[in-house]
Amino acid sequence: MPSLSLQRFALLGLPNFRWFFTGQLVSLLGSSMAPVALAFAVLNASGSTGDLGIVVTARMVPLLGFLLLGGAVADRFPRRTVLLLANLGSGVTQGGVAALLLTGSYSLGPIAALSLLNGVLDAFTTPALRGVLPQLVDRDRLRQANPLLGSMRNATKILGPSLSGVLVVAFGGGPAIAFDALTFLLAALCLARLSLTDRMPAARGTGMLTSLREGWTEFRRIRWVWTVALSFCVINLVQVGTWQILGPSLTKQVSGEAAWGFVLSARGVGLLLTSALMYRVTVRHLLRLGQSVTALGALPLLALGAGLHAPWLIAAAFVAGLGSSVVGIGWDTSLQEHVPAEVLSRVSSFDDLLSYLAIPIGQLSVGPLAHAFGGFRVATAAGVVYAVAAVAPLASAAVRRLPHGDPEPDGATPAASVTTGAR
Repeated sequence: MPSLSLQRFALLGLPNFRWFFTGQLVSLLGSSMAPVALAFAVLNASGSTGDLGIVVTARMVPLLGFLLLGGAVADRFPRRTVLLLANLGSGVTQGGVAALLLTGSYSLGPIAALSLLNGVLDAFTTPALRGVLPQLVDRDRLRQANPLLGSMRNATKILGPSLSGVLVVAFGGGPAIAFDALTFLLAALCLARLSLTDRMPAARGTGMLTSLREGWTEFRRIRWVWTVALSFCVINLVQVGTWQILGPSLTKQVSGEAAWGFVLSARGVGLLLTSALMYRVTVRHLLRLGQSVTALGALPLLALGAGLHAPWLIAAAFVAGLGSSVVGIGWDTSLQEHVPAEVLSRVSSFDDLLSYLAIPIGQLSVGPLAHAFGGFRVATAAGVVYAVAAVAPLASAAVRRLPHGDPEPDGATPAASVTTGAR
């Protein structure tokens, strides 16, 4: 039997996967740099946090509004083409933002409009990405491909923000945004090298509204999908706003400003280590394992709520990162193995929409709740709710018993047997 290192080399030796991996590497590196660069560029140019809030919101709203359409399009048309056009469009829009910043022509309206277009393009990219991987590798290699992609993704999350910070300090936000635009164009070139056979007969023979209804019907039909999706809707509701808004504030009160950066880095290291480990292990019930370790994500919230000092909070964030990586790999692989290929992007878009909708609600609610009850109490309550929501899906036999590589309990045909792939 070949060694694991040779298996990994063989996976990267597949031309389609190698081009996809390279394109994702450069694109994600640029995308991980962009938020830091854009935040400082807008703040430096406008001096207004209100402008920054408008720009961020302008990107999120169309992402939510067009996700379902993006899923239907990715199931209806060749996913390589969808990704190619979306990356080209993102390169152009980010290039426009960079041009405004580099020429000193900052204006809120054009920047917000370009951010809105970026959000629309993201809505088409996300479902297509999850659907195209099974077209690149055989189903028995999905459990190697997803951890490998996860390791790369998590590495860019660690490297990208730091690199962006250096560029912003040395040259300003414009060059960093310009680099992001270039990475989208390079990713498009890599996608253009893919050689795939796209067949989506079920989606192409129907109207768009009918296609959306079919996706919703499939999403509701597969019990383990909507059960886990509801769980993460609750998790995002209590976690994202608490972590992003209260996290820095409460950490500063207890341990000082510098501690928060170490906390975020520790979580990133945990993500990277586990994604590398997942490449080397085989788990029969991957979804069950993922849901079990999801509860580890509650630890940093509970540590915040308890007012623990930096070493304990850093350790909690590291452990949470270990669990989060398992969850992401387990979820992507389970969807790709068990959801029919011709509806995979639509089912994924309903899952993503349900999860993303909860984020702005939580972000808007956490401030008033902290004012009414105190930040430490809100963080503690969020940690408790997070833990309960994480393990609740394990009460369902469909979640506990979903195996590796076999048809899922509700009878869906494995993705790899429906077409030549997806994602």
